[in-house]
Amino acid sequence: MSVDSNLHQLALHVGDHLQTKNVKMVTAESCTGGWVAKVLTDIPGSSKWFERGFVTYSDAAKVETLGVTPQTLAVHGAVSEQTVREMAEGALKHSRGHVAVSISGIAGPEGGSEQKPVGTVWIAWARLGSATHAVCHRFAGDRRAVRLQSVRVALQGILSID
Repeated sequence: MSVDSNLHQLALHVGDHLQTKNVKMVTAESCTGGWVAKVLTDIPGSSKWFERGFVTYSDAAKVETLGVTPQTLAVHGAVSEQTVREMAEGALKHSRGHVAVSISGIAGPEGGSEQKPVGTVWIAWARLGSATHAVCHRFAGDRRAVRLQSVRVALQGILSID
């Protein structure tokens, strides 16, 4: 099975899960550039369970569009637990969605540091009325591989949202 086929199957499963739960999905993406939203909206009928996607690549976009605080970015950086939590919660606040996933990371090949090497990706999942859950991953590979793994993990995490 190809990468695209695997993601498509996973997205179908996510769509079924969201529709069963009768909830609308919203995405807030940085390093993946809207890839999660693209995979989800490739599914015919996704308008039943996909509300909208935010691509907030710059810090300014995170602040202006999602309400991430400048202090969070100054203290913790864009690739941090605090930022992805604020991104996911902001996506819910600025949409009609019920569940959200957010992603911010360093896909490379440049931009990494000793503390946050290339492949460091934070992903958060939020649901209205529930605690936000965030996880840090260290993905291996080139830029495409890091982004692909980020999309896959983001989709798999949606399946854990009740």
